Amino acid sequence: MKRKYIPILIVIMIALLVTACGGPKKNRYEAQFLVLFDTATTVIGFAETEENFSEMANLVYDELKIYHQLYDIYNDYDGINNIKTINENAGIAPVVVDKKIIELIRFSEEAYEKTDGQVNIAFGSVLKIWHDYRELGIDDPLGAKLPTMEELQKAALHTDIKGIIIDEAASTVFLPDPDMRLDVGGIAKGYAVERVSDTLVEEGYLDFLISVGGNVRASGLRGDDRSMWKVGIQNPDIDSGKGDLFTASLTDLSLVTSGDYIRYYTVNGERYHHIIDPETLMPARYFAAVTIITEDSGMADALSTAVFNLPFEEGVDLVESFESTEALWVFHDGTQKESQGFKKMIGIQ
Repeated sequence: MKRKYIPILIVIMIALLVTACGGPKKNRYEAQFLVLFDTATTVIGFAETEENFSEMANLVYDELKIYHQLYDIYNDYDGINNIKTINENAGIAPVVVDKKIIELIRFSEEAYEKTDGQVNIAFGSVLKIWHDYRELGIDDPLGAKLPTMEELQKAALHTDIKGIIIDEAASTVFLPDPDMRLDVGGIAKGYAVERVSDTLVEEGYLDFLISVGGNVRASGLRGDDRSMWKVGIQNPDIDSGKGDLFTASLTDLSLVTSGDYIRYYTVNGERYHHIIDPETLMPARYFAAVTIITEDSGMADALSTAVFNLPFEEGVDLVESFESTEALWVFHDGTQKESQGFKKMIGIQ
């Protein structure tokens, strides 16, 4: 069946005809949609016609929408049991879920072990407190307040990821602790991007770039001269007027940045961002931004959060424990440090 256009899909053709290896002429196309994972998604590819490209872009949208709804912790969807459903049934009953939720939880358990607990999807009770205070502070800046350490420590008693009960045969997930809450925000976007990329390759789309809120997955090569994809690494000092810190040349790699400059609120003149250190229960203060480059977008997402929450030396050790993984740290004074192979990986000799 022929796919219909998505109403919110914007398809842009760059008016440049190119010939690759003597093959048919192709155009560069770009699609954007704004409603998934509460952020902007961009898809870039080369195709002979707009219709050919739109088929791929619609596939990306359709697949991402499934993951968006399943991993949502705030909204209900008709006929769908999602992460919100699991949280609402904590201490009550197991919830029958799509296997994509169980697969995400299993991946998150692996990420928890590999990051020594720095990435924990069972940390939702603490993150919800910060989310609520942040929303109130954004709505009423003059009345913005910080949560008390007492309420944060009380919530932290209900964050044991090993307490999640999964019955794979019955396809159920159960939180026996009625005060536990799952929050997959630190891993879900990257994980979903990786799964969607796998689907595109299975469908025969080999050369594309997907960015979901800055979670970038570069597959294959650019369709014009078969060069690598160019991806900018944003300067976290967005008020400086300075451009990207680096332009990375990537193929079959993912790039994810965690920073303190997008989701935050201000209390008494001090900014409090959304990346919470599981040790201090407060926003991490080590860096302005951390960028991870590795093959798997889900692990890149997890590592960017984990490394952001660690002192530099510990973060280096963690990055070096992963194969084909590099990192960039940007400190609050603007200085930068990179892992040993970072510049080589992004094409800078």
